Parts: sequence; structure tokens; C-alpha cells
Amino acid sequence: MWRRPAWQVLHQLRQFVRHESDTVGSLVLERSMNRVQLLGRVGQDPVMRQVDGRNPVTIFSLATNEMWRTGESEVTQGGDISQKTTWHRISVFRPGLRDVTYQYVKKGARLYVEGKIDYGEYTDKNNVRRQATTIIADNVIFLSDGGMKEKA
Repeated sequence: MWRRPAWQVLHQLRQFVRHESDTVGSLVLERSMNRVQLLGRVGQDPVMRQVDGRNPVTIFSLATNEMWRTGESEVTQGGDISQKTTWHRISVFRPGLRDVTYQYVKKGARLYVEGKIDYGEYTDKNNVRRQATTIIADNVIFLSDGGMKEKA
């Protein structure tokens, strides 16, 4: 795998760092990045929703797994393997991608999802204020055809 020298990476990252200009009192706004990359399996068939005349959205859940070895030495074969599964709520708003995702993604399919993380609040039916974390997908790559069949 080809890797860039560290000085090139640092040079590119400089654009995201806040700095003051030569003029007194003038501050250049910092740039930031909100990027998420997930590789996992679909937990439920996607659903398409449209609320209050807004653009429709395709929603599905994606499971990612993290595994690690516990015990005296993590390098040797001894010890137990622990695993943690994290569920992510994925929303797809882009018209072409939204429709393809709704039509072809099925439970169990392996996907790579790129997007941004979004935090929101809503009030549930019991009038309790809740918080929700959602991944707004702008790219979905199908990695397996297992479970990917066109809906009837």
C-alpha cells in the first residue's frame, strides 16, 4: 500500500487549523470536518419515510463489530476474545442513492457507508424529549450480494 510522507499529510491538515491573521483582531475561521466511514451488516430491511411534505428518506440500521483479545498477553494466542456490536441508524436523502438503497438493500447485506454524523432531538409519543444520533449517508457501496435482491 502506498503511503504519503508525513510532511505531505501535515501540510494538507494545516488547512483545518485555526490561525490568526497579521491584522490585529482579525481571526480566520477554522475549518472542520464531520466524516464517518462504516463497514458492517444491515440489521433490518430499509424503510422509506416522508414526513410533512419533506423529501423522502430511506432509513436502515447497520451493525459494526469491534473485537479484542483479553488476558495476560494480547500478543499470544492465550486469553479470551471479547466483542462489542454497535448499531448505527443510517438515513439516505440523496434521490438516486436513496431509491437504490431502498430497492436493493436487505437485512444481512454487507455495506460500506460514508457520510456525516448528525445529532438531533425529538419528542416521542409519551411527550418525552429524546436525543438521536444518525449517520447521513452520501455514499453507499454494496460489498456482498447476500441478501440484496430487488423488492417485489
